[in-house]
Amino acid sequence: MPQDLVENDDEVLDTPRIDAVLAAVEAGDREGVDALLEPLHPADIADLLEQIGPGERRALLALWSHEIDGEILSEISDSIREEVVESLPPEVLSEAVRDLETDDVVDLLEDLEQPQQDLILDALTDADRVAVQQAMAYPEFSAGRLMQRETVVAPEHWTVGEAIDFLRGAEQLPDQFYHVILVDPRMKPVGYVTLGRVLSARRDVALRDIAEESFRTIEATEPEADVAYVFNQYHLISCPVVDSAGRLVGVITIDDAMNVLDEEHQEDMLRLAGVGDEASVSDGAFETMKQRLPWLVVNLFTASLSAVVIGQFEATISTIVILAALMPIVASTGGIAGTQSLAVSVRALATRDLTQANARRVVMRELGAGVLNGLSLALILGLAAWAIFGDWKLGLVLGMAMIVNQIVAALGGVLVPLTLERLKLDPALASGTFVTTLTDVMGFFAFLGLATVLLI
Repeated sequence: MPQDLVENDDEVLDTPRIDAVLAAVEAGDREGVDALLEPLHPADIADLLEQIGPGERRALLALWSHEIDGEILSEISDSIREEVVESLPPEVLSEAVRDLETDDVVDLLEDLEQPQQDLILDALTDADRVAVQQAMAYPEFSAGRLMQRETVVAPEHWTVGEAIDFLRGAEQLPDQFYHVILVDPRMKPVGYVTLGRVLSARRDVALRDIAEESFRTIEATEPEADVAYVFNQYHLISCPVVDSAGRLVGVITIDDAMNVLDEEHQEDMLRLAGVGDEASVSDGAFETMKQRLPWLVVNLFTASLSAVVIGQFEATISTIVILAALMPIVASTGGIAGTQSLAVSVRALATRDLTQANARRVVMRELGAGVLNGLSLALILGLAAWAIFGDWKLGLVLGMAMIVNQIVAALGGVLVPLTLERLKLDPALASGTFVTTLTDVMGFFAFLGLATVLLI
């Protein structure tokens, strides 16, 4: 085991460390594994488990499983979480989940089958088990699933001194909290005060007098995507969650909201690429195939539309063979332009920067950009074709087709996701296939159609 790895104060997960861990696992050196992993952050240990192969992961867990704690479990990717949980001895799993807040336990349970869920629930205290089961009763991907039940509350009439005395005397407080939530006698939140203001104010100051102006509440049934938007839009660090009657049932903190936002970004990126929304480097070859094959099959059928269009101009291509070599230039450039417009539009829809209110302005902007890009590319390609092939008409056809396809690409990149959004469908799910098909078909049709009219 490399001694410099153990003695390095700035511990990081890098290739030498991973190699050293695997070497220690292969040698059955548990003390060596402990020395290498103990300084690492739980997130780095979770990354290590995700980066190594299934066999290596099972061997590592068999040797080191008694050191797995709740923080590491909460950081592990969904794709391998069930495998890791199944590998842990019951007593280790029980001890690990007791260290977690209720929101982390709920996040852990959501990815597991019923037997593993029951095992974890049995490990919790009665109070925690009831809290987790109540959270699990809320709809999936809702604020109720995202919130933690542990809150710090104070009656709205308390002073700063009373709140400080309460906090100092409390037997148990959440590991992390940012606000003291003020409630009325019916347990309805009426405001909150940051810890900074509590600590800096005089003891006789009323809590309601130093309450934050940013106060708002979120209903437990609200979609978690909306929760993430509210946090990002209004720069919140925590927010009380209420039931249908307006009573306090939990709190959502900034770390959970940003995790949702990050997951939304990842899902959009993966869906745009047509690889599903849960793809991971930890997936096996068969699982990867199942995620990608459906969209490849869909693309196979959509690509046949391009073949049909090309087939209609068989005589033109056989007469002017050079057209076959130039066709991909128009189609591929249009596809790239469509992807550029699509990426911006899908992202704007996700962040709600693109709405029905400003859709017309955005469409006109994309149209203008498409025209300008088309004219620029038409000038470059038209002159190049004229210079290379000595035929100004061929350059004209290539340039005109490029203008048409750039306009189609720009409009398709924004209109397709807008249409899917209006139909209540995920804009990231199928937009890429539609836009690519649109630019290919229109690119081939414009180029070969113009060639038929102007060159034959």
